[in-house]
Amino acid sequence: MPTVHTAQGHSFSAQDGETILAAAARQGVQFPYSCRTGRCSSCKCQVVDGDTRALQDELGLSPEDQANGWILSCVRTACTDVSLKVPDLLDVPLPAAKTLPCRIDALTRVQDDVLLVSLRLPPTQDFSFLPGQYIEVIGPEGQRRSYSLACAQAQEYRLSLHVRRVPEGFLSRYWFEQAQVNDLLRIHGPLGTFVLRQGAQRDWLFLATGTGIAPVKAMLESMATLPPEQQPRSVTLYWGARTAADFYWTPDFPALPLRYVPVLSRADERWSGARGHVQDQACLDFPDLSQAMVYACGSDAMIRSAHQRLQAQGLPPNRFHSDAFVASAPT
Repeated sequence: MPTVHTAQGHSFSAQDGETILAAAARQGVQFPYSCRTGRCSSCKCQVVDGDTRALQDELGLSPEDQANGWILSCVRTACTDVSLKVPDLLDVPLPAAKTLPCRIDALTRVQDDVLLVSLRLPPTQDFSFLPGQYIEVIGPEGQRRSYSLACAQAQEYRLSLHVRRVPEGFLSRYWFEQAQVNDLLRIHGPLGTFVLRQGAQRDWLFLATGTGIAPVKAMLESMATLPPEQQPRSVTLYWGARTAADFYWTPDFPALPLRYVPVLSRADERWSGARGHVQDQACLDFPDLSQAMVYACGSDAMIRSAHQRLQAQGLPPNRFHSDAFVASAPT
């Protein structure tokens, strides 16, 4: 049975055909991850020594990444003893995932293609999560789709989601055409490692596109309750959309030193605010990112561009944390 070693000093065994990510989680080592299907790059790590095998396509890696020994731990298995460089091993304990029943508590259409969903959990069930994590909603016919939690904690046993319509999406058809209050569903979670890290007295930048604002909203809610010694020096939220009508939520956190910058990629002549993309505006506002901490959530294209742009502007590699929204794999 191969042994996996990390540059941070962790070691764990990996069974034949078991992904490195699953082997790590089984033995209490918390690798970063998001989609778990090889389509984003949250779990990217670099092989220093040893052989691994891809169990499915690593769509989240560029040819250059692959040439330089980078792999995705969510779809790779160890063939021999392996040594890895893992950029962002998590030192925050994560709640254990569980499967629970729930009922739809409320459905609020805020745009033609965005629905705010409230789910009601049984009062006998405890469900703990960290702001920024996501859950899988298990639909009426068993299909699973991932949605970020848009609340810092369950309030009166209720969870909040921001659901965007996806063309030809099975659960999109359910949410937008069939779902009714009191429908019985199941959820599995919490999942993901897109959570707040230690970063007191730094400049915290949040980059979001579309419904990528959901986990950022949860993070901002939780930050408002941090003690003064853990508060960042500044907080800047960049939320990107195509048109002004796409902004369906307004940040309101008077306890935070928050600056909100809405950014439009298809602004008309009436728009007087920032234009272009969120990562470009962040680079304009922060010429030196050496003291920054960045949390980015939204399209995979934005995540990749932001990572490259911000690191080129001085952001330390271990201070970029992301959760890419990628299309669901067929079920």
